[in-house]
Amino acid sequence: MHLIPPLTMMSFFRKSEGTWFTERSVHHFDSSADESGQSNLTIKVFEKDDPRVKEVCQVQGIDPDQATGGASFGWQANLDTKLLNTDNAAILVDIPDDETGRSGKLIRNQGYVESIPVVSRYQFADDGVLTINTNYDNNQGQERCWFITDDFRVRVSTVRMMNGVNLMTYCSERRCVSQEVLEQMINHNYARR
Repeated sequence: MHLIPPLTMMSFFRKSEGTWFTERSVHHFDSSADESGQSNLTIKVFEKDDPRVKEVCQVQGIDPDQATGGASFGWQANLDTKLLNTDNAAILVDIPDDETGRSGKLIRNQGYVESIPVVSRYQFADDGVLTINTNYDNNQGQERCWFITDDFRVRVSTVRMMNGVNLMTYCSERRCVSQEVLEQMINHNYARR
């Protein structure tokens, strides 16, 4: 099956909805700290009339009528069964530049590098590679993400401090199968006996 890459932020959010198993490698240039490991990333899409859109836009002084919708992103340890910690979650709202939706602003209630409200710029390439650039108070971040298949995607990112690149991250992400789909697969296999 041929992959049709998303070329707008809302189509990217919709294609990303669900839970992803993430394996990440992190390279710090200025220390021996190792943040490599495994985690789950859960993404939930919401439409432009969701109250979270208005709330995030108001904090940044942006008219919520410009928004097309958004998504919540939450991270937790791979085998963690506790409820998601809101410190490890973010709300993202899409404000496209024009009707094509290929570029625009991504409004976040908190950034990945610094936990402050932030506005990022995004751009989709013709092949579906999403590039997000974010300027924080003391850092600059760039993240690129693309789908290899509908259920496997890759993310790479860099964080630049004032004195140069501080860290690089590579993540491979596989979509997790829901309990309902897993049960359907098991029942299908039992029926084949």
